This record gives sequence, C-alpha cells and structure tokens, in this order.
Amino acid sequence: MTAALLTAAALLLWPEAGTRTRHRLGGTPARATLGRELATVLRGIPVGALAGVAGAAAVALVSTGLVAALAGTCCAVAGRAWSAGRLRLRDEADVAGLADGLAAFGAELRAGRAPDDAARLAAAASGRPRSARALIQAVGRSEPGPAPPSAAGPCAEALSRIASAAALSRRTGCSLATVIGAVEDDLRARHGHRRELRSLIAGPRASVVLLAGLPVLGLAMGSGVGADPWGVLTTTRTGQLLLILGVGLELIGIAWTARLTARAVR
Repeated sequence: MTAALLTAAALLLWPEAGTRTRHRLGGTPARATLGRELATVLRGIPVGALAGVAGAAAVALVSTGLVAALAGTCCAVAGRAWSAGRLRLRDEADVAGLADGLAAFGAELRAGRAPDDAARLAAAASGRPRSARALIQAVGRSEPGPAPPSAAGPCAEALSRIASAAALSRRTGCSLATVIGAVEDDLRARHGHRRELRSLIAGPRASVVLLAGLPVLGLAMGSGVGADPWGVLTTTRTGQLLLILGVGLELIGIAWTARLTARAVR
C-alpha cells in the first residue's frame, strides 16, 4: 500500500510533456518551477502537521498502525514546539532590530533630518527587513491608529506609539526625538526582562525534557535485562491500552508545563 501511495504521488508530481518540451527549448526549468511550487505549498502547511505526517509515515513502515498514530502525534507536538521556539527567536530579533533602528532614527532626527528621510536611513541600521519596513510605514502614516500591517508580535505596541507620535509631530511640528528615545528605552527594558525570565526557567524546561525521556530509557533498560516491554505494549490489548494512556499522560504533562512556563514569561 505504501508503494502504491508513493507511486501515485510521483505520477502527480511528474511534469507534463509540454513542460519538459519548454525546458528543452530554453523556457523555465521544470525542476526549478516544481521546486518553487512545492516550497510555496510547504510554507503554507504548519510545521507540526508536516512533522506528524512524516513521523507517522516513517513508523508505519516498521510498526503497527497504533504505534504510527502515536508517533505521528508526538512528532506533531515536537514540530509545533520547535516552530514556536523559532517564532519566539524571530520576535526577539525583531525587537532588538527595531531598538537599534530607533536609536539610529533618533540620532538622525537630532541631526536635523526630516522624519521620513531619517526613517529610511535608520531602517538599514535595524538589520531586520521586517522591522525596517514596519518602522518606515509607522513614521509615514498621516493618522494615528493601530500598528502597520507588517508589524507583529511584541513590536506592535511600540510601532503604534511611533505612528501616533509621528502623526502628531507632522501636524503640530513638535519634536519627535524624545518620544523615539523613550520608546527605544522601553523596548530594550522589556527585551532584557524577557531574556532574564527565560534564563530563570531554563532549568525547569530542561527537567521536563529529561523526565519526558525517562519512559524511553525504561524501555531500553527492560530490553537490556532480557524482557520484551515493547512487544508487550504493541501486541497485547492491555499493553496497547497502557501505551495509549502513557503517551496521553506524557503529552498532558508537557502541555501543562509549557503553559506554566509561558505564563511565567508573559
């Protein structure tokens, strides 16, 4: 069945004859076009879903359907946690980049440049394209209001303040450099506070990872002394019920710990 599914997927992804002809005639390379289309599709799928499907498919080749389903669930949770970690690191980099951009922006304003010109020059100093675009959009707004569309995460509130201050400065001619300096100081203080909290909860997170791996160590120790715990868990009805219960409790414990640590950092 697996071979049939792989064959069907290969037939669906195989380029048409016309596409291969265009490739030979100097058109867009079929493999490059297919790679871009596949990358576009994969970017729209959550990492957890991809990890779950891949893990379930890999385990299904060597074990039972129940084990494959449980493995897919665990891989999906791990993929979602990895994706959340990457998103958190990206938000931190955006905050640091926006703070650097605001420092350069304030310096350009104090040097006598117009806000729009100062924002464009300061955007290069941020080192983060998303933060740079959001800063330029916030300074260029003519009316105060919510953060620009490109703003996201912890930068949204700071960019809303910048947009309101820039609109007020444009209407009244008041100085913008003082507000920019205050927003920069607030961003750096919040960023430092969040980093300190994450360092404090690094120990509990490491303990959770260690405790989550203890069942695997127990299975290895049981197999080492001559028992067959894996066979009991996957071939007997009682073992399968215990396997489902154990994996469920494991996931509940991980989710509960993640919720507690997220509330502590928030």
